[in-house]
Amino acid sequence: MNTAAVPGPMTNGARKPAAVAGSIIRVAGVIKGYWCNDLSLYAVPQQGDRMPDSAYHLTLPRQRRSCVVFASPHGCGVYPESFLRQSQLDTLAIRSSEDAFVDELFAAAPEFGAPLLRAGMPRAFLDLNRSTDELDPALIEGARRHGHNPRVASGLGVIPRVVANGRAIYRGRLPMAEAQARIAAYWQPYHSVLQSLLDDAHARHGQAILIDCHSMPHEAMDGVARTARRRPEIVLGDRFGAAAGADIVDRIEAAFSAAGLTVTRNAPFAGAYVTQAYGRPSRRQHAIQIEIDRALYMDETRVVKSIDFEVFRALLRRVIADIAGIRREEMPLAAE
Repeated sequence: MNTAAVPGPMTNGARKPAAVAGSIIRVAGVIKGYWCNDLSLYAVPQQGDRMPDSAYHLTLPRQRRSCVVFASPHGCGVYPESFLRQSQLDTLAIRSSEDAFVDELFAAAPEFGAPLLRAGMPRAFLDLNRSTDELDPALIEGARRHGHNPRVASGLGVIPRVVANGRAIYRGRLPMAEAQARIAAYWQPYHSVLQSLLDDAHARHGQAILIDCHSMPHEAMDGVARTARRRPEIVLGDRFGAAAGADIVDRIEAAFSAAGLTVTRNAPFAGAYVTQAYGRPSRRQHAIQIEIDRALYMDETRVVKSIDFEVFRALLRRVIADIAGIRREEMPLAAE
């Protein structure tokens, strides 16, 4: 099984800077990545001397049997030394906004005919779930304010200023040239490949469904838990129906519910840039954000897997199979 750069057509003709290449893997036994030989190595932050070598890692199934594309934009646990030297945070604190182990939780997707796209850089370095114009003037020199953007104002722009609980990543500001270089080298290739995967799914199956995979702090549901009969464990975000057809979201909710998980929608997470940009249900392109309570599978304080990790991953494997099995002919025609 070989790892190679994705060819031109996979990126819609976009050329990536020479220093950065994505990696593509066809599923066959052990899944291999560009930085490590086994996804289990994401259990601890990986370090190297250079900036991230890869904008993304793409695992393709042997056959594209599914119209579903799984993507994990915040799951990378690779923190190169050059980036850590820029930061004032230690190697544990800087991981607090990372969706740790989510890549592993969804690693089974290609076995059910669906591709899995993973970020090649950590969220603290660049946030793939933000627009390229969400530049924070408090961090990026020369960035302009474009009205009030709550995400940017809180330090969570495309180049994040803070991690969880508002802890500053950097000691000072970054030049605009560096922000633009990160976007060109990492953001653009990832999103180019993501759209190509959705286009391919639509061409093959008549529709495309993006599952944007995330995790959430256990405390994020404290407010919802006070009014809910059962504490929600899964939040599905479809931007209140604007990003995905109701029948698609119903089917996804049913898959999680059948596994015994408590599901809610859009509160407190309705979806950010990815669902907004890619959710086009009138064109049969649907985007749904999935947030999973981290307490189900990890110790958030130490950023390590809990003893329940493998049990939960096995449970989620059945959910992934169910979602990947969604077919266009099963869904009622949407109103045009």
